[in-house]
Amino acid sequence: MFKAGDVVLGGLFELHYSSVFPSMSFASKPQQPSCQGFDIIGFRQAQTMAFAIDEINRNSSLLPNVTLGYSLYDNCATLGVAFRAALSLVSGQQEEFLLHEHCLGSPPVLGIVGDSVSTSCIAISSVLGLYKVPMVSYYATCSCLSDRKQFPSFFRTIPSDAFQVRAMLQILKQFGWTWAGLLVSDDDYGLHAAQSFQYDLAQSGGGCLAYVEVLPWGNNPTELKRIVNVMRESTARVVIVFAHESRIVHLMEEVLKQNVTGLQWMASEAWVAATTLQTPRLMPYLGGTLGIAIRRGEIPGLREFLLRIRPEKDPDRNSIVRQFWEHTFQCRYAPPSSDWVDAGGGLCTGQEDLRNVGLSILDVSDLRPEYNVYKAVYALAHALKDMLQCVPGRGPFSGHSCASLQRLEPWQVLYYLERVNFTTAFGDQVSFDENGDALPIYDVMNWQWLPDGSTKVQNVGVVRESASTGEELTLDEDKVFWNFESKKPPQSVCSESCPPGTRMARRKGKPVCCFDCIPCSEGKISNQTDSMECTSCPEEFWSNTQRDHCVPKSMEFLSYHEPLGISLTTASLLGTLICSIVLGIFTCHLSTPMVRANNSELSFLLLLSLKLCFLCSLLFIGRPRLWTCQLRHAAFGISFVLCVSCILVKTMVVLAVFKASKPGGGASLKWFGAVQQRGTVLALTSIQAMICTAWLVSSSPVPYKNTQYHTDKIVYECAVGSKVGFAVLLGYIGLLAILSFLLAFLARNLPDNFNEAKLITFSMLIFCAVWVAFIPAYINSPGKYADAVEVFAILASSFGLLVALFGPKCYIILLRPEKNTKKAIMGRSTTKT
Repeated sequence: MFKAGDVVLGGLFELHYSSVFPSMSFASKPQQPSCQGFDIIGFRQAQTMAFAIDEINRNSSLLPNVTLGYSLYDNCATLGVAFRAALSLVSGQQEEFLLHEHCLGSPPVLGIVGDSVSTSCIAISSVLGLYKVPMVSYYATCSCLSDRKQFPSFFRTIPSDAFQVRAMLQILKQFGWTWAGLLVSDDDYGLHAAQSFQYDLAQSGGGCLAYVEVLPWGNNPTELKRIVNVMRESTARVVIVFAHESRIVHLMEEVLKQNVTGLQWMASEAWVAATTLQTPRLMPYLGGTLGIAIRRGEIPGLREFLLRIRPEKDPDRNSIVRQFWEHTFQCRYAPPSSDWVDAGGGLCTGQEDLRNVGLSILDVSDLRPEYNVYKAVYALAHALKDMLQCVPGRGPFSGHSCASLQRLEPWQVLYYLERVNFTTAFGDQVSFDENGDALPIYDVMNWQWLPDGSTKVQNVGVVRESASTGEELTLDEDKVFWNFESKKPPQSVCSESCPPGTRMARRKGKPVCCFDCIPCSEGKISNQTDSMECTSCPEEFWSNTQRDHCVPKSMEFLSYHEPLGISLTTASLLGTLICSIVLGIFTCHLSTPMVRANNSELSFLLLLSLKLCFLCSLLFIGRPRLWTCQLRHAAFGISFVLCVSCILVKTMVVLAVFKASKPGGGASLKWFGAVQQRGTVLALTSIQAMICTAWLVSSSPVPYKNTQYHTDKIVYECAVGSKVGFAVLLGYIGLLAILSFLLAFLARNLPDNFNEAKLITFSMLIFCAVWVAFIPAYINSPGKYADAVEVFAILASSFGLLVALFGPKCYIILLRPEKNTKKAIMGRSTTKT
């Protein structure tokens, strides 16, 4: 197809499905390949370019005083034919389309619209780029064509596969499909798409591919059977296909044969509008397909232009129109072939009306590749417009010169084409980035199988790229048809998401999307879905049962509210009460011989110290605080030293009295008078007070949250601070206790009226036994039980002293008053003597 003009634009379109090459014997001049199978859609795309140029020529404001022409070639869906046509366009050596005038120094075309196939564009553009001839494709999407070093003069009005891949990933993300299969055609389009898809999928971390298969050329039953077997056995429910329509046809035949249902298909723009696949036979399998489609546009006036097509107009230069006419009306122009006449075929008159034929070419409601053709022609026209508006002396070329229409060079058009920026009548902005790619935008299509058995390809969303937010997917999910019983999106995951409280453990030898969910161990949590690791809780926190958040650890200490604390508190108060009762008894019977004979002052002091011992045990119960931690051991140490000091002095007084009762021993009592007894007790107690003071000043006990005993709880205890101070405190008490025990043991066989020594011996034996047992029990008791052991030791030793020392006396005072007389005491002594 050809039309003359001041500037001629070339075009490459698929006007036939295939081509047949003659045999190359080289015994005669090689014949040209013959094209077969007329392509109505390709013809409409070519006519769209013709319409756009006609519209531009009628627009006096766009290119005034300049007429555009066109020279359109058929690529026959074959690389060799397309390459030959492109070289013919740029060289001007095709005999059929020689101009009447010869323009010296300039090629016949200054730019080419086409080709539709990525492989052809790669081959053609690699040559045209050497001569800086601009080529604007309307359908080639291979991301490899964005390489400006290899293809410096290539542009396109369709987004590259790089964006198409990212758009696919947005849809996968929208529905949570992380496990999918990928099928690609064995050509530049499919292989580059597979490479880009795998790279972007890995970078996004949004999923994994269960398998990647390359569809064979032609019909290869063995390979197709193997591929479909892989699809059937895989757990992936989503299948993504980057291939041309012809590859999908053979694949679906095998899918139909093996009856592989339950798959969610995702179509690339190459086959999303393939009507040959939208049949009642295949829709049970392909219904619900989601796909990426070229942006739909509207071209006012195109249908009327198509209806004005007539073959009699310039028949020599537009033979392709005659072929379209013959194909549409199933007729032949004279003279017809003998085979056609024998078959009863009719002749074309040229008066047939296209309105009477239901042709898809006249359906302009869903213009997609045609809209890209339209934008490509206008991009070249706007580049020419910008070039003609150049002001001499302010131009972009050498010496600030401008291009001349009479001696126009392709590279000059290329300069302006890189900077073109305009808006179509449909409202879409057209410009090219630094790689020659158009602003990326795609429609999301859905194959809907209607109840009446018909098929509808419904626009359900759009994907566009924004400089600020990246790819943006807008999807109306209510419009989407799902070909499943649930009428909901399928689940396609290798492993279900790991809920909070678990972590992902990758399965050995499997993709990262295949994993097991391992519960977090104690003390660790994960509060997000699909956590890779469990994080440890802070020191004072612990994981809850679900392991999805940290909770404060339970605080453990010897409490007044637990049975053990209640029991010890009761025992402490009971001991205090008994001491008070004994003290009352002794006070009431203060004048009796039993009380007076046993050194009543030391007895009262001893009862007071025992009372303090019982009360100091309460400091070990309850929540530890700084003052209780500092006071508990000091009160314990001083109280017990006071108690043991009284016992020690008592023992020493008993020995002194016994010694004084012997001839010449009276002088010994002067060292054990009341003042000396008080002084000794005070001195011994003061030593302990100084030890406690030094301990508290140097390294005071403080409340301490111990996390070493238990992982799930905090033991709130009093850290002793200086272990040396604590050891000295206990050691001093032990020293006095052992000394009292030894002295009492030595005095155990004194006369009965001095049998106080026996009671002291027995009481100190109990005291020492308790505290000797206390040390290992205290060391081996964790947490609050260490405090319980210490309280128990205090109470046990205090009760032992109280019962052993004051039990027999109270018995005599209350139950055997006849023995509580001086005569009875002295008589017992006399009798024994």
